[in-house]
Amino acid sequence: MRKIMAAVPQPARSKRTINPVTVLLALAAFLLLYHALVNPIGIFPEAWNLHLRDPLDVFKKWVIVANRDGHWMFAFFFQPIKSSVDFFIRRAEDFLFWLPWPVIVTFVFVLANKIGKLPLALITSLSLLAMGLLGLWNESMKTLALMVTAVIISLFIGIPLGIWTARNDRAERFLRPILDAMQTMPAFVYLIPVVLFFGIARVPSVIATIIYAIPPVVRLTNLGIRRVPEDVLEAARAFGSTPRQILTKVQIPQALPSIMAGVNQTIMMALSIVVIAALIGGGGLGDVVLKSLRRLQVGAALEGGLAIVFMAVLLDRLSFAFSQIEHVSVERFQGFRLLPEKWSDRAWAQAVEKPIAKIYAASAKAEQKLAGALSRLLPRYRDWWQGHSYLLTSLLVLLVLLGVSFALGWEEFPQSWNLSLNQPVDKVVKWAQVNLYQIGDTFIGTGPFSDFVSLYLLRPLRIFLTDWLAWPIVMLLTAAIAWAVSGWRLALYSFFSLMLIGWLGLWEEAADTLSQVLIAVLLSVLIGVPLGIWSARSDRAERGLRPILDFLQTIPTFVYLVPVIMLFNLGRVPGIMASVLYALSPTIRLTSLGIRQVDEAAVEASEAFGCTPAQTLRHVQIPLALPSIMLGINQTIMMVLAMVIIAGLVGAAGLGFEVVDAMQNNKMGASVEAGLAIVMMAIVLDRITQAWAERQAKAANI
Repeated sequence: MRKIMAAVPQPARSKRTINPVTVLLALAAFLLLYHALVNPIGIFPEAWNLHLRDPLDVFKKWVIVANRDGHWMFAFFFQPIKSSVDFFIRRAEDFLFWLPWPVIVTFVFVLANKIGKLPLALITSLSLLAMGLLGLWNESMKTLALMVTAVIISLFIGIPLGIWTARNDRAERFLRPILDAMQTMPAFVYLIPVVLFFGIARVPSVIATIIYAIPPVVRLTNLGIRRVPEDVLEAARAFGSTPRQILTKVQIPQALPSIMAGVNQTIMMALSIVVIAALIGGGGLGDVVLKSLRRLQVGAALEGGLAIVFMAVLLDRLSFAFSQIEHVSVERFQGFRLLPEKWSDRAWAQAVEKPIAKIYAASAKAEQKLAGALSRLLPRYRDWWQGHSYLLTSLLVLLVLLGVSFALGWEEFPQSWNLSLNQPVDKVVKWAQVNLYQIGDTFIGTGPFSDFVSLYLLRPLRIFLTDWLAWPIVMLLTAAIAWAVSGWRLALYSFFSLMLIGWLGLWEEAADTLSQVLIAVLLSVLIGVPLGIWSARSDRAERGLRPILDFLQTIPTFVYLVPVIMLFNLGRVPGIMASVLYALSPTIRLTSLGIRQVDEAAVEASEAFGCTPAQTLRHVQIPLALPSIMLGINQTIMMVLAMVIIAGLVGAAGLGFEVVDAMQNNKMGASVEAGLAIVMMAIVLDRITQAWAERQAKAANI
């Protein structure tokens, strides 16, 4: 009987497993009850403070006082780098100041006209002129010199690294986490070590810019070369090409659009940190904005901010045009040169284009005559003269203009052309602060809005994070969320990252910063997701929002502070509003993209079952677009955190203010501690939201 029973298969006994997330939540609930009913846990123990700033300050003294002038590392490594970078900055600056302003403007015009069209030439040259009209020509040239130096060195390092990673998988695996860390850390974190080893002023600004701006060109160079079709490479090998010939004549030309896109991203990232580098004496336009903000001179700050915007537009449009160059031998049909081709049937458009066409025809004749004269003079190079007639004519025009400018004394931009905005903007600011603070007896105005955000959002959330949720409860809840979305590794990493913030003695400041980040992200989502849905469901709305979002993404972070100070003065609220403006774009774009990419069959199936458009949106499109929406929220969080240091400049408390105060008062240890705390917070929020987005994508089978 026992043998028979043993032969009969027995039902498997269910093994009860304990869910770690449940355990973490239960432990957090127990601590919450203990904290609320038995005995308050209190603040993070001061005895656990690592006092990291003390050894850092000692190390700083060791570097600056005892070894900067005599140690071999400075003599043979840091000092040569500093001297080389300073040499390039000075040569670039001297050259830009030597060139008369009409020559620089004309050079930009002819370059943009060659690589793009007439609208690009007008936009870029007028942007350059606008910097002079604002009375900031010299400051703009200083910033441009820093930009040119930083970008050239970044490309000199980044493109070879990208080629190396594309041709070597081991190198790609080695550099990937380094590039991830470089892109995750807020920009200002790079300022801390370079100040220690290179001092202050322009050289450390350029070096910090180089470190911050290298990752995109490395990644996009790698991506472009790896995406070259295999059949193209096989054809090159079949013709006997060596690996070097394949690289230089096949892979790099094929990957050039991707490489130029990386150059574009490098330029824009370099501009954003060059402005922030004004904190360590970088000078230029950033210094104008920084000093004006400190003195609450909104008009002067707006002038500097507008000059930065014009430079961003100039560099962005030029670098983007380079990435869009079509390498074809047949000249494309020009049509209208300034206005859209669809207006060709309108009489006024034809009247505008007719003189422009005559100017271009006359220019073409002049190019042909110059090329013909050179061909007769040196017939051996006839083909080269004919193929580069535009270049030769442009050089001749620039040389003539250079001589005329020196002869007439046009070296400096005329101060009489200065269109100062100081007084009118300051009057507008005073009017806005008086009349928009509260409109009548209503609750509408900047004052009631600021009070509402401060009293009913920020303050309760800050109290909730510090008093109601004691520090171990926050750590356990964060670990539970991380475990639920990704697993034990992320949970453990998140727990110890938050513990490190406490060990640095910055728990309360981190909670303050987190409250500002959460409110800014909440406002961005409440505004961005509906606008993204509207953009996805209306082509007209998408076309209307596109230039606004392009403009918001082009503006460097510094500039967002100017309008918010005009309306909200100083404090946490203007920092939050600047963060919302800066971080709104990815939420709108990725929400719209996610909904537009939903499979049309799923939408048609829901409509076949009688769903209304609202029901289709709520039950089909949003759930399927959730991974893209979550990715947008992830990007929003990271961009808000990138604004923490900027918000510290306008009095927003928390970690950003700690960094600004420490850097301005030469407290390296305190600035490193606050910077590390921001990095830890950024990495935790980034990893959790990314894991959540990946989880939603798997659930939706995307």
